[in-house]
Amino acid sequence: MAQHIGIVACSAEGAALCYRTICVEGGALMGRQHAHPEVSMHTPSLADYVAHLDRGDWPAVGELMLASAHKLAKVGADFLICPDNTIHQALPYVLPRSPLPWLHIAEVAARHAVERGYRRIGITGTKWLVDSEVYPEKLLARGLEYVRPSPAERDECNRIIMDELVCGQFKPEGVAYFQKVITRMKDQGCDAVVLGCTEIPLIINDANSALPTLDSTRLLARAALTRAVQGKALAA
Repeated sequence: MAQHIGIVACSAEGAALCYRTICVEGGALMGRQHAHPEVSMHTPSLADYVAHLDRGDWPAVGELMLASAHKLAKVGADFLICPDNTIHQALPYVLPRSPLPWLHIAEVAARHAVERGYRRIGITGTKWLVDSEVYPEKLLARGLEYVRPSPAERDECNRIIMDELVCGQFKPEGVAYFQKVITRMKDQGCDAVVLGCTEIPLIINDANSALPTLDSTRLLARAALTRAVQGKALAA
């Protein structure tokens, strides 16, 4: 039997895309139409997360994640994923006390980058994410270089994500801005870009990006599917 996937969700749009990917793509891996592993998801109010993020209170972010983890463990989940790159910064507070193992979204993306032969990765995401070591740590561990957005780009990308994308607003101006940032990263020698906010794949993909994309949302969903069905932790 496939393992039960627990989703520790944060923002709705990214979590929904991750959940939908697991359910839609599960049948191909399991060899039966409409099949997918059992999935449970829990999330507190996004406002609670944002209040802690604004204060830089990562232990408090971790407590919210742990609360979800314990609830998911109680309903039978076998392992956990979090389709939100930003709050992975709190995982060091979470893992020692977690009732279940986790897949790490940045480890999944970094592994995929190596498999595809990329060497220098642009990082996009919220300001909290790109200011952090969540991606640099995992990329450097696999011998990959990285480029962060400029301070001004971080601010505007953060505004687009938090004021528009997480609210289900996908504006042409937002698409154009992310395209401009990615084009500049290409000019700096990047050969791929990680979409390091789980909502970015809703507006950016290989078809409209100057660089090949590492879709963190779908990559995490597929790694969870593989672990659930085949018992392989591809993020390890």
